[in-house]
Amino acid sequence: MLINYLLSSGSLATASLSQLVTFAILARALGPTEFGLFVQVSAVIAVAVQFCGLGASDCLLRRVAREPESYASLLGHNLLLIGLSGAVLVVSGVTAMSSWVRLSSGPSVDALTLTLLFFGNVVLVRVILLVETVFLSLGRVHAANRAVVGFAVARMATAALACLVFQISSLSEWALWQCGGNLLYALVGAAWLSPLGRPRIKILREELQAGLLFSSQFMGRAVRSNVDLLVIGLFTPIETVGSYGVARRIMDSSYLTIDALNRLIYPRLARESRDGLHLALPTAKRALIAALALGTATFLILFLLAPWLPALFGRDYHDLPFFVRCLSGSIILVGAWAAAIDLLGASGRQDARAWLLNSANLLGSVLIAVATWLAAPIGTFIALYAIDGAIVVAAWLVVIRLVRRSRLHAAGPIRASPLPL
Repeated sequence: MLINYLLSSGSLATASLSQLVTFAILARALGPTEFGLFVQVSAVIAVAVQFCGLGASDCLLRRVAREPESYASLLGHNLLLIGLSGAVLVVSGVTAMSSWVRLSSGPSVDALTLTLLFFGNVVLVRVILLVETVFLSLGRVHAANRAVVGFAVARMATAALACLVFQISSLSEWALWQCGGNLLYALVGAAWLSPLGRPRIKILREELQAGLLFSSQFMGRAVRSNVDLLVIGLFTPIETVGSYGVARRIMDSSYLTIDALNRLIYPRLARESRDGLHLALPTAKRALIAALALGTATFLILFLLAPWLPALFGRDYHDLPFFVRCLSGSIILVGAWAAAIDLLGASGRQDARAWLLNSANLLGSVLIAVATWLAAPIGTFIALYAIDGAIVVAAWLVVIRLVRRSRLHAAGPIRASPLPL
């Protein structure tokens, strides 16, 4: 497990570094104004990509890890749902974002640019992420790592070619380059999967509800994670949005230390919890200790390196060190609740997991929006920490209660009643 974690975290670290370099190239090439607009559009895209596919990737990872022979039907289930939901998301996203950018303080953007951004970063990215999920479900961690690193390097190469060689300077130009690069890499991913067998195109109705519950959790989290970017754009200059967006992207990349652990632990939790959630609790506890250690180390590194970040992203982003230092402590709280949330999902308790995360994300989005409107950005920081702290407490309380019920069910003939939520 340690060797696999080092390989997993190494691949994600390489991917994260490549993404940061990509972000730095774009920040310098587009400038604070165009880049601030890109950050706002990306905030909406981050929500849409979580809904694309209707959460079908979870059932693929969970069921193929247990039953490899179900791969063909689950792959077809994923591809069909990605296509159907992606078409709806592209149309609705372009329509909604066209209206929103007219209200913000940034420049306008045309419909073609929005279409390219949404198609390239919602539909194509979801297909690319499916390649990693397939390899993880089959236990081929090295191939999954290759897919992650390859995608990050491909995006960095696209940005370098577009910005440094062809000297693009507008969001409309970058949208064309990015969509083309993602399309090319999606075709590469399809070639990697082709030896595994052809997909069986059909919708598995029994997995729709679990998939919707799964996707709703991440969609709610994406809303909570990006609502501040949209609201800040209404009350501050678009240049401030650019600096804050860079800080948020750095934080998103810093979560790789937790993600590298989770992507290895999740299939293991699914196997261990097959005969009872309580059987996987020891592994979840070890994951909690490891996540807290990794989160603390990441926080210290970010806090110490923050003053040097403008040298990488550009001197115009002068608020960047302050934003990064204020946000960096949240990685510890994310590590504290990640193990509990993964245990709920891997054990099949998507109802409890969805109830917990969706409630936190719904209330949290409102809290962040209000706090940002009243006292941005300090109010935003306070709201972010309050929400993550509440998730830590609620997640582990739910896990403890479910573990007790699972043990009672395994120990006696009396079946435990379901947890009232």
